[in-house]
This record gives sequence, C-alpha cells and structure tokens, in this order.
Amino acid sequence: MSELRIIHEKCTLCERCVKACPFDALRVCDGLLRVGEECVLCGACVKICPEAALEVEEPVRSDSVSDLRRWRGVWVVVELSGEESGAGIVPVSCELIGRGRRLADALSTELSVVVMGHGLDHVAGDLCRFPLDRIYIVDHEELKDFISETHAAVLSELAGERKPEILLCGATANGRAFFPRTAALLHTGLTADCTGLEVDSRRRVLLQTRPAFGGNVMATIECPEHRPQMATVRPGVMARPDPGDARDVEVVAWQPSGALGCRRVQLLRKTVQQEGGANLSEADVIVAGGGGVGGAEGFEIIAELARALGGVVGASRAAVDSGWAPYAAQIGQTGRVVQPRLYVACGISGAVQHLVGMQSAETIVAINSDPGAPIFEVADFGFVGDLRAVIPRLIRTIEDDRRKKSR
Repeated sequence: MSELRIIHEKCTLCERCVKACPFDALRVCDGLLRVGEECVLCGACVKICPEAALEVEEPVRSDSVSDLRRWRGVWVVVELSGEESGAGIVPVSCELIGRGRRLADALSTELSVVVMGHGLDHVAGDLCRFPLDRIYIVDHEELKDFISETHAAVLSELAGERKPEILLCGATANGRAFFPRTAALLHTGLTADCTGLEVDSRRRVLLQTRPAFGGNVMATIECPEHRPQMATVRPGVMARPDPGDARDVEVVAWQPSGALGCRRVQLLRKTVQQEGGANLSEADVIVAGGGGVGGAEGFEIIAELARALGGVVGASRAAVDSGWAPYAAQIGQTGRVVQPRLYVACGISGAVQHLVGMQSAETIVAINSDPGAPIFEVADFGFVGDLRAVIPRLIRTIEDDRRKKSR
C-alpha cells in the first residue's frame, strides 16, 4: 500500500501543500507537517511543494517467509471499565487472555497484554494474577479519555516496534472504533466480531471464525501473508480464566515517541446512558422469549419465570423487532452475546443468528411447541408444549422446591 512521506528536514512549513490539498488531509501541528487519514494519494501536494519535501512511496515491507518470522508473540489489548484509579478489567479482556494463552502455547511463544490509559498504577498488580509473560503499560495523560485515533496511533507504533504475530481486542464500542484504524496503520487485515479463534501451528496462521452472510454460515478467515494477524472478539463467547495467585510477570513501561496532542477530536463531555434492567452480559440465569411468545403480554410470564429463577429477561431479534422487548434485551448476532450458567429459551426457534449469542451457556433449556425446532438440537433439556402451560408448572415446581428447602 502506498503512503505519503513527509521529509521534515526539507519542509519549511510554507503551508502551500495544506492549501492545495483538496481533502484537507494535511495540517501543521506541534511545529510539524502531518498527514491525516483523509489522504487519497492524489499527489497535488507533491507537485506544489517547492522544497520536494513530499513524496509518495511504497512501504518497505516484504511478505517473504523470512520477514514473517520477525513477528512473534500473541498480544491482547486489555480494556478497563473506566479511567479512574482502580478501574476494573472488562470481562471480554479476561476471556481473551484465557484464549490467548492457548494460542501462545500452541505456537510455543509468549503471551503479552497491552494496557493504555492514565493513572494505571494498579493495573499491573491485577494482571499479574493471570497466566501472562509480559505486560505493556502505556500510561500517558493524553490517553486518559478514549479517542480512537490517539489509541490507534499508540498501539500501531508499539506493535510496529515489538512485532507481535497475533493482536487481539474485545469487540466493545472502543475496540470496534480504534482497532480498524490500527490495522490500517499497520497495513494488515482485521477480522471483526469473531466467535472463535484457533491456530494452525504448522503455518503459524490464526484461524478466525465469525458469522457471515447474515449469520447463515460460519466463515473461517485467515491472514497468512501479513502481520500482525488482528481480530476483535465478541464478549461472552469464550471462557474466562480464574485469576490465581500473583506471579512473576515482566512489566514494560512504554512511551510513544511522538506528541499525542495533534488530533481532530476533542472530548467535551461524557454522558452515561442509563439502561433499565440488569446487565445481560453478567447474568448467571437468563430467560429469553422469542416470536413464539405471541406478544408483549407473553413476556409477563417470561418475567415471572426469570424472577422465580433469580435471573433476567432476554429476547430474540424477532421479539424485539415486534416491539415486545427493548433492544437492550436482544441476544444474538445483532445483539448481546451471553454466557450464563442457565439459559431458558421460550418460544425461540433457534436460528443460527440467535444461537451465536447464547450457545456458550453451560445449560440450555428449550420450551417450544414445535418438536422440530432447531433449538432442541443445542438444548440440554427440552419441553415440547405451549409455554403458557409449561412455564406456570415450572414456576410452581420451583416455588414448591424452595418452600421445602426453607423448612
């Protein structure tokens, strides 16, 4: 991929190129001329520069086997639940550490994590309880607030310097925002929203599985000729390792080489949206309703069962699209991915788009009047019948059992 190179030693900051650029891709910042992502390599700036300080060049990069061997190690970008001191690690980052350990062991290489932010004194101690070989801490005031272009610039510089062969991040709002930018800066590919990660250890190729064609097939994607191999992974689809006792882990305090203040986005204010209901991603028990529930009133009986089990209410896309449940309750490819101990699917047929979001549950119970519904193929237990008749009997059984135990 071609790129615009600025020869700063020749540049006099006359800004003729800035005025000539039809895409506003050039700007002077911190006493240097810089090029933004808007650049399409049209060459207008190269032609007008009187000092020949601009040129379009091909990056020095070889796809030979010897060049790929320079890239080694598995990295996981760890996201924190807040910027304040003491912020916790988001669950999907823990899940990726567990899977990253498996991938690194299969490749006989090291597992490292990268944490970017400000005021990160506590983070290394928290992460040392996981099976890691190295922790990269990038603590910088400009990283206190999440700005995608800043985080992408930092991570791409660090990865370009240390050269990991696999780079993973959770498919959170932040991960989906800055990881594609990072891949573009590193001139490599990215597979988004993966639900499975394996590795071909002989070829050292990451096998990245994700839903494709509207969720009708599961595609396995490879990036055999470029490094790093990058993927974002949906929360809740992988097992989370239990942190053990603190162990000896190499901690590297790394700082970017350039100034981070030159950016086009400035964070003015944060507003936290309050969503009703419990957090589906963290729930141990979920009772979900689908199109077979029949209407909004049907979710009342779903909620009764959820209360009896001490769980929360979820929904399929069909129920949400019909207006019977809020989008925050949607589970599946276009909603939340959950991994509860118990998942009760009520009136849900079991389309692959929904299965992607809940098939990692420890125990799946299906209630459906159609004995041929695909949901029964993944369910551990099934009830064939009208949910309006089955659920009240389940609730009575649960309450009777609870009364007996309280005596």
